[in-house]
Amino acid sequence: MTGIYETNSPEETLALGEEFGRKAEKGLIIALTGDLGVGKTLFSKGFAKGLGITEPVSSPTFTIVKVYVGGRLPFYHFDVYRISDPDEMDEIGFDEFIFGDGASLIEWADLIEEIIPEEAVRITIEKNPEKGFDYRKITVS
Repeated sequence: MTGIYETNSPEETLALGEEFGRKAEKGLIIALTGDLGVGKTLFSKGFAKGLGITEPVSSPTFTIVKVYVGGRLPFYHFDVYRISDPDEMDEIGFDEFIFGDGASLIEWADLIEEIIPEEAVRITIEKNPEKGFDYRKITVS
């Protein structure tokens, strides 16, 4: 699903995340980046929905990782905004999660870029106020 996607509402961003979740396979790692308030957690909620997870999804800003089960794959949802050193990820068992039986999505992945596996799908969400308040450019590589 590489390419550039454009969304014009929170609902469209959520739906795009859901589409990625429906296509996710065991071992998928998504490195998600973008400024504060661009919709990273909204995309993550859609991703979880696409995996069939029905419980509410919120950003694990203070816990670093939240594990969701109950979908067709376990979902390992990371928010590394508060990580000051990538070595801190060892303490939570980062490798066991991302190389585990589920799909991983890492918000603020640019903060730990040096430990993100090369095979990760990189997604960047950007705003462009000239195209509208809710416009998002979502680049997938």
